[in-house]
Amino acid sequence: MMKIVLLGALSTASLYFAQTYPVSAIPENLKKNADVVVRKDLTTVLINKIDEIKYQYTNVTTVLNKDGDSKAAIYIPYKKGDNISDVKVTIYDEAGKKVKSYSKSDFGDFANNANGTFYSDNRILALSYTSAFYPYTVDFSYQITNENTVFIPDFVPFSSTNVSLEEGQFNIINKSGIELKTKTYPSKYNYASVIENDNGNEKSYSYKNVPAIEDAFLIPQPVKILPKVSFALTKFNLAGKEGTLNSWTDFGSWYYKNLVEPVAVSTPAIKAEVAALQLQGSTEEKVKKIYQYMQTKTRYIFVALGIGGWLPMLPDEVQKKGYGDCKGLTNYMKVLLDEAGIPSYYSVINSGFSPVSFDPDFPKMGGNHVILMVPTDKGNIWLENTSQQLAFNHLSFSTTDRNVLAVKKNGIELIDTPVYSADQNKEKQLLRVKIGEDNSITGEGSFSYTGNQYDYNLGFISLNPKEKNEALKNRFNVLDFEKVEMKNYVNDRDKAVITYDLDFKTNNYSKKAGNSLIFRAVPIFSDNIYKTEENRNLPFEIRQSFEDEYEIGFTLPKGYKIDEVPENIKISSEFGYYQLNFVKNGEEVKVIRKIQVNKGMYPKEKYNEYIGFRKKTINMDNSKILITKI
Repeated sequence: MMKIVLLGALSTASLYFAQTYPVSAIPENLKKNADVVVRKDLTTVLINKIDEIKYQYTNVTTVLNKDGDSKAAIYIPYKKGDNISDVKVTIYDEAGKKVKSYSKSDFGDFANNANGTFYSDNRILALSYTSAFYPYTVDFSYQITNENTVFIPDFVPFSSTNVSLEEGQFNIINKSGIELKTKTYPSKYNYASVIENDNGNEKSYSYKNVPAIEDAFLIPQPVKILPKVSFALTKFNLAGKEGTLNSWTDFGSWYYKNLVEPVAVSTPAIKAEVAALQLQGSTEEKVKKIYQYMQTKTRYIFVALGIGGWLPMLPDEVQKKGYGDCKGLTNYMKVLLDEAGIPSYYSVINSGFSPVSFDPDFPKMGGNHVILMVPTDKGNIWLENTSQQLAFNHLSFSTTDRNVLAVKKNGIELIDTPVYSADQNKEKQLLRVKIGEDNSITGEGSFSYTGNQYDYNLGFISLNPKEKNEALKNRFNVLDFEKVEMKNYVNDRDKAVITYDLDFKTNNYSKKAGNSLIFRAVPIFSDNIYKTEENRNLPFEIRQSFEDEYEIGFTLPKGYKIDEVPENIKISSEFGYYQLNFVKNGEEVKVIRKIQVNKGMYPKEKYNEYIGFRKKTINMDNSKILITKI
């Protein structure tokens, strides 16, 4: 029976080479919201022994429009020592007629890094193909054999929005005698399901007819919507280093011994660096001084070295050269702390806009980034080591609210990173505005940002004054600025607060109505367009909580009095709240605005309710004040 399944899988793959793929054969439901349709996605994995694994890939993708080109890119990531064979590419037109074919000799060979790598074991074979017409179909197949058996990929229908799948199949044949653990994660939203066939050492998984996930407003990442199957061998090899993976404890011990301890090596120069800092005070004060010193003398650059790109650069190299990747810089910071007698933990994380955590019950190699955790009596200190500008003990939106693999000598501990509450992700805006009789306003503003809103304003630091002003014009384009000038931009790296001041003038802010002027109560606000959806078929994710607090003081032109201001208002919902208050004082009116929005994954049935809440807040921001000539 085993031989029949194996032969069936391989002969099926061979059969697809002889097929053509007319676009007319694609079911209509798979074209909806799709830039590409994956017609066939076939993977066969042969695990021959602890240090030999062979992948056979066949992927047939129809590109429906220009936006789909990048989703059908033709490339093979590999590492030095991998054996790549049977590379075939055939291009078909809309009718399924062959247009062109390519072989391995047509591919270029590059370092697998967009940022430029000095030394790299990671490579990529890539074929540059530009179609003169749409739709077209790419039939791409190859085999690759390597020695690293720790990285068996998950089987998911697709990883991007606007991609649909006609048929996907993953066959895994284990001849190694090593136990292979698997875990199936069903779709929480019944979006698709996995068909499983388990014949002992031969397992087969498949998906059929999975429609595209539209890149809609607040759509969660596909990984949060789709099912997946994960795989892990209980014994594995990584570049000649064998280990066991029965639990996070034994995997962590291997990780520490092979990927952390060998490079956690100090030198006399590093000892001298720490001694020169003359550290005093609490643990937190010492860590801050070392971290901010490290930031001044290093910069981030992608460097993939050693064991499959997972072994950090030696701290001596980082210290001398002044650069490193996330692994090298984190390890260098760890060694500096070691010299100060402060323990810290190298922590692997899934970095990304939407939080993704490791499964405590299914240990496997993973993660795409490394940070450092320093335990103290007052709580954990978290250090992002790739930024020269980021504040001390501040994690950005791409690393908060998920767990890390904290690598310790006796194993891995899964630890949660901080979750910033709405009032920690805060914008404070203080405006002083003079209303002109000519419908203009002149104003001064003070702004401050914390938490994730700090992250969104860090980019200003790299801009010159003119660029800062242009960026503000674009950001606050709800005001048609005649003049805008940012002043006193400060990035407080001790407290994770960004502040700046603003001088501005804008025309056509108010409107004349006889002897009166009418103007908007809130000058600067988000003018996003919120649209209801009649047939929302997936949940929506508000990725970050936030709170905005505005105080706006309007000074009236001489000879005018306040005629009408709106009633004070407060709107509350499960998504947050909004309040707008007015205080009249002679020739001045003060507007106090506060909005709070709560993060979360919300069911599709509540989408239009959320849109209604946000529409109300915008309507309130557009509330009008009426002043009249005396």
